Amino acid sequence: MKNLSVSKTIKILGALLILTIFAVIFVTIYLNQKNVSDALIVNIAGKQRMLTQKITKNIYFLYQTKQSNFSEMDKAISEFKFGLSTLKNGNKHLGISSAPNTAIKMQMEKVSILWETFSENAKAFKEALLNNDIQRINATLEYINNSNNELLEEVDLIVSLYTEYIEEKTAFIKNFQYTSFAFLFVFALYSLVQLKQIEAHATEFIEKSKQMVSGDIEDLKPMNMEGEQEFVEAADNINCFISKVSSAVNYSQNALEESKKASQKLESLTDEFDTILNEIENSSEVMNQIDKSEDIVIESTEELIKSTKKLQHLKAELDKLLVSCKPST
Repeated sequence: MKNLSVSKTIKILGALLILTIFAVIFVTIYLNQKNVSDALIVNIAGKQRMLTQKITKNIYFLYQTKQSNFSEMDKAISEFKFGLSTLKNGNKHLGISSAPNTAIKMQMEKVSILWETFSENAKAFKEALLNNDIQRINATLEYINNSNNELLEEVDLIVSLYTEYIEEKTAFIKNFQYTSFAFLFVFALYSLVQLKQIEAHATEFIEKSKQMVSGDIEDLKPMNMEGEQEFVEAADNINCFISKVSSAVNYSQNALEESKKASQKLESLTDEFDTILNEIENSSEVMNQIDKSEDIVIESTEELIKSTKKLQHLKAELDKLLVSCKPST
C-alpha cells in the first residue's frame, strides 16, 4: 500500500479484516442452518418410502381380514400428501425451501403423477371393500401390487438426489471454510508485514531525532523512505534540514579557516613591528620598514574583509534554512 497515509493503511487493513471475519461467520451460520433444514428434508423423504409400504401393507391387511377400519391407512395417505407437498413446494413453518435444483424438481413431478394414480386406486379399494365389490377389489389390488415397487423406487431416488445435493453442499462449505481461513492467514501475515514496516519507519525517525538532539547533525545522512505518505513527507523535511545544516556547517568551517588565516597574518604583523623597532638604525630604513608594514596591514585588512563577507553569507544561509524548513501553512 504505497503512497497511502498511515491512518488510511490501518483503516483499510482493519476494515478488510473485519469484513472478511463477518463474511465467514455469516456464510458459515447460513450454511449450517441450511444443513439443519436439509437433514429434515432427507428425514421427510425417507419417511415417504416407509409410508408407501405402510399404505400397501395396510391395504393387504384389510383385504385379508375384511375389516373396514381405514384410520391407519388414511393417516398414512395424509402424511404422504403432506410430505410430498413439503418437498415439492417447501414449508415456511418448517424452514424448508422448494426443490433446490432441476433434477429434484423433475423427480418430484414424476412421483406426484405416480402418487395421484396410486392414491386414486387406494380410495377405490376402500369403496370396493365397503361395497364388497370383489371384481373392483381385485383390480385395485393388482394395480397396487404392480405400481408399489415403481413408486417406492421413484421415492427412493428422491432421497438419493437430496443426499447427493447435501453432500455437494457440505463439500462446498468445507472448501469455503478452508479457503476463508487460508485467506485470513495470508491477510494476517500481510497486515503484520505492513505494521512492522510502519514500526521500522517510526523507529528510524526516533533514532534520527535522538541524533539531532544529541548534536550529531554533522554525521546525519539523508533518509531513504518509501511507503506511507506521512513518513515520505517527514523524511523529505528531515532531509531538507540535514542538507541545509550540512551546507551551513561546511560554509562556517571555511569562514573559520579564513579567520584563522587572518589572525595568523595579524600575529605576523605584530612580529614584523617588533622586528622593525629592534632593527631601526636610520630614518630611511624606518621609512622602508613602515612602507613594508603598511603593505602587510593592507593585505591583512583585505583578508579580514573577505572573512567578514563570508560570515555575513553564513548568516544569510542560516536565515534561509530557518525559512525553508518551516512547515508550510
